[in-house]
Amino acid sequence: MKIAITGGTGMIGQALTKRLLNEGHQIVILTRSPKAAEGAVSYVEWLTDKAAPEQELNDVDAFIHLAGASINDGRWTEERKRVILDSRIDGTKELVRIIQALDSKPAVVLSASAVGIYGQDRHQTFSEDTSLPPTADFLSHVCVAWENLAEPIAELGIRLVHPRIGVVLSTDGGAYPLMRLPYKLFGGGTMGDGKQWVSWVHIDDLVELFLFALTTDSVNGPLNITAPHPETMRRFGKTIGNVLHRPHWLPAPRFALELALGEKSVIVLEGARVIPKKALENGYKFRYAELKDALQNLEHTN
Repeated sequence: MKIAITGGTGMIGQALTKRLLNEGHQIVILTRSPKAAEGAVSYVEWLTDKAAPEQELNDVDAFIHLAGASINDGRWTEERKRVILDSRIDGTKELVRIIQALDSKPAVVLSASAVGIYGQDRHQTFSEDTSLPPTADFLSHVCVAWENLAEPIAELGIRLVHPRIGVVLSTDGGAYPLMRLPYKLFGGGTMGDGKQWVSWVHIDDLVELFLFALTTDSVNGPLNITAPHPETMRRFGKTIGNVLHRPHWLPAPRFALELALGEKSVIVLEGARVIPKKALENGYKFRYAELKDALQNLEHTN
């Protein structure tokens, strides 16, 4: 297939591009700073005043939309929150405009979202069938807006999937390098009270689930990109310590994390228990269903 990717230079985008190239697909990266083609990867300018990407995308079979400012960079000031939200609004609106303008429509569009859409809940288990709670916090508000803005794509008769991405475990970026650092320094311990849920996924399973969504016609709408066995933060930390052969002993209390991170502390202090029901029902087999196996793989290959 010929697959266009927005946000292709990020951690997830790079891992996806590598895997798709290995499968023999042709990749088009939509970027503000295009450059000369490199083998089966070409670059098309978008989100600039002079860009007209629809003129170069008529033969694209699928779109993967990942673009959006990182939620992990800096404190969540009002300005930073505006950047996080606006980057997703602007990118998704432009994606919709491009696809509406194409004479030849793609067969499938994967427009990213996140498990933050389920909000903060320590008691309920969420699958794709669960009714969404009210958008009580910033992340859930962002995710709901992100998904809703892409819906005109489905109205064109195109299969639209919303991969709701959990905490991605990779040594190349994301949360895991920061989570394991205290353990490397013999100072690891429970963050907050440890009862909050971490709905995680190994980067390899994330990539395979995206490929699965591209090629499985029965998958549409929300798709939870999480492992089948979420863990509480306490068990998550203990597993890191076990895999690294380090103690799990020095807690990071809630007030300290709130002081250090501000509103962004919700990322580590709260969460929801999210299950990949749709992937399992459609026959996906996880490489890393258990956290210990996932962490051992990351440490072995690092």
